Amino acid sequence: MSDVPTITHVPDEITVGELVPPTSSRFVTDTVNGSHRFMIQGYSLIKGMGVGKSISSDSFTVGGHQWAIYFYPDGKNPEDSMHVSAFIALASEGPDVRALFELTLVDQSGKGNHEVHSHFNRRLENGPYTLKSSGCMWGYKRFFRRALLETSDYLKDDCLKINCTVGVVRSTIECSSLHTIQVPDPDMGAHFGMLLENMEASDVIFNVAGEMFHAHKLVLAARSPVFHTEFLCGHEGDAQEIVVNDMEPEVFKAMLHFIYKDALVEEELEATRTCISDTLTAKLLSAADRYDLTRLRRLCESHLCKDISINSVAQILALADRYRAAELKSVCLSFAAENLSAVMQSDGFEYLKENCPALQSELLKTVAGCEDDSSSGGGKSKSVWAQLSDGGDTNGRRIRQRT
Repeated sequence: MSDVPTITHVPDEITVGELVPPTSSRFVTDTVNGSHRFMIQGYSLIKGMGVGKSISSDSFTVGGHQWAIYFYPDGKNPEDSMHVSAFIALASEGPDVRALFELTLVDQSGKGNHEVHSHFNRRLENGPYTLKSSGCMWGYKRFFRRALLETSDYLKDDCLKINCTVGVVRSTIECSSLHTIQVPDPDMGAHFGMLLENMEASDVIFNVAGEMFHAHKLVLAARSPVFHTEFLCGHEGDAQEIVVNDMEPEVFKAMLHFIYKDALVEEELEATRTCISDTLTAKLLSAADRYDLTRLRRLCESHLCKDISINSVAQILALADRYRAAELKSVCLSFAAENLSAVMQSDGFEYLKENCPALQSELLKTVAGCEDDSSSGGGKSKSVWAQLSDGGDTNGRRIRQRT
């Protein structure tokens, strides 16, 4: 007897699930590169510091990490004492950092014969260098033979220049996207700027030293608490023309440009002149204080901060105090305290002594605070007070001001 066959029902149509478009991803590794130039002025004065003693650059940021250059004029180790040593150090805490490095001793003759030590342009047998914690370094114990360095074109006017490039390795995963829509950059400032330039629907005119500026009360009131009070709460609400005293037309024009566009024309912020107070940046700082424009004040502070030097810090400190630029004032006090001897011999310090005595007291407190951080002794504070009040050095001798 034969087996009975099993009959399986097969449907007329086979239902297939909806096809999902394929997706993809890509693992990308590249570097975020940044550079820093370290200038060593007065090379002959740092020789003889001793083996293992170094000077360092200011810290700089690349790839979200802080870095610094260390230079050892007498070598990092005793066996390297015939050479100068140069290193790049990680100066911030965090997880392991993998990076590429380049140190260049700049040829100052103009011939371009730089001494370059680089990770970037050679085959990486072991991959990028890994730094595991703050203070870890990469560099050369025998960066350059000292005797050759001192007779070379790398040293000019007792000055060395070292360029450093750091390439921080970063990895990302790029995923496919089926649809993307590009969003344009913000353009509100451009639209309001056109409103100012075309003078369309303006309802107030400012007379600044005979030059007329058309503007809009609501825009000004929205940007400045002072204008808000004048136009919406005060007696200027119905005024059609307002005379502005004690301000130059170019300053008022730059201020209006900021109010409408929330930006400044960088080219207008000219390089520092002999007198800091004559610069457009300083005059805009005054305008920002007058009309309570907080962001404009901060922009001016940022620009003036870049001009701080031994010769300019006293002038900038006086401006910061006069126009309530708190952050700029703090930076100036710290810089002056850290470079007190040189600042006291600058041209601007005598003006500070004669015209801003209250700032001298604040400078003394800043100096005392710096000393408290480095020493528990109080003798130095008294000597500093003698310098600030007499203009003399710590032994009582007068310091001759430069003319």
